[in-house]
Amino acid sequence: MKAPRVLLCDAAGRPLARLRLCRSLACRGRGLMFRRSLPEGDGLLFVFPRPGRLGTAIHMFFVFFPIAAVWLDGAGRILHAVEARPFRIYIPPAPARYLIEGPVDLLAHARVGEVWTWRAEAGGS
Repeated sequence: MKAPRVLLCDAAGRPLARLRLCRSLACRGRGLMFRRSLPEGDGLLFVFPRPGRLGTAIHMFFVFFPIAAVWLDGAGRILHAVEARPFRIYIPPAPARYLIEGPVDLLAHARVGEVWTWRAEAGGS
C-alpha cells in the first residue's frame, strides 16, 4: 500500500512541496536511500513516535544527492534546517518530532521558529 501524501505549507499557507508520509519504522529506515534523484517539489515527512535528538538524526549513506533536512517540533515549528550532503550524519540541536527530507530549494523557505503545516492532499489517498 502506498503511503499517503500531504501538502506542506509555509506559515502563510503557501504550498511548498508534496510529501509522502513516513510513519513506519521501515519507511523511516529506508528514507531516500538508493534513489538517484528527487523529483522537484517532492519529499518525505517523517513522523517519529516521540520527540528526540538521536532518534530523529539522519545518515546520508547511500543517498547520492544533497537534500534539504528540516526538523520540526510537535507544533510544526522549525528547529533546524540544513543542506544534507551524501555520506554524512546529521543530528538536530533540539528534540524534534518531525523531519522533512526534500529538495534543496526548500531551504530558501525554511526559517527557524516559523511554523509549517501539512494537510492531506485533495483527492489523495
